[in-house]
Amino acid sequence: MSTLNEIASEEGFYNHVSSLPSSALLVLYFHTPWAAPCTQMCTVLSTLASTYPATTPPAISFVSVNAEDLPDISEEYDVTAVPFIVLIRDGKTLQSLSGSDAIKARAAIEQHAGVTATGSTTGAEKQSIPPPLHAEPRKDLSTSSTSDTPGANTNGAAATSTSPTPPPTNEEVFARLDELVKAAPVMLFMKGTPNDPQCGFSRQIVAILRENGVKYGFFNILADEDVRRGLK
Repeated sequence: MSTLNEIASEEGFYNHVSSLPSSALLVLYFHTPWAAPCTQMCTVLSTLASTYPATTPPAISFVSVNAEDLPDISEEYDVTAVPFIVLIRDGKTLQSLSGSDAIKARAAIEQHAGVTATGSTTGAEKQSIPPPLHAEPRKDLSTSSTSDTPGANTNGAAATSTSPTPPPTNEEVFARLDELVKAAPVMLFMKGTPNDPQCGFSRQIVAILRENGVKYGFFNILADEDVRRGLK
């Protein structure tokens, strides 16, 4: 079976690329150790690679590159955020994907590879690939408590009341913001995602970062009201 191979030098990268036949599909994955979505995408690609047979010469090759350790290669493929995947055949870029959408990545790879895997792909195999990372809005949780109340029946049945969990304190919110800020050298708190900004300001900032080749992380504040409130 095929594997996701980490390449740590420019020489190793170009030697590997030149060794591939022109018909082979190169799945080039850019990552950084500090970006949490990269850990998940690494699992996704490793799982997907294992479904393809290792052939001689190879029909498909999965390669992983640290975007910060090999900046010239990152610049060559216009990598401005991670995770970032480039699908290449015969030296030509077929498609680029930014973000941690596992379903989208799998569909693109299968489309350009021309085959799904060794034999057919079952539903169980597809479920082994985790969903993309994204922030979910926090939901208020309710707790039940019992207490003696006037009008309770003679058997001592207790009335049940519910109350919402109190919102996090300012200290808890600030501690979470501190963790998010430290998650990347440059962290963009925006409305939406870089590929789908939800306001003009977010769209402008993403454009500026990309134009200047800045590598950054991002957090969608529309997905978490506590974080959004803490930033005000």
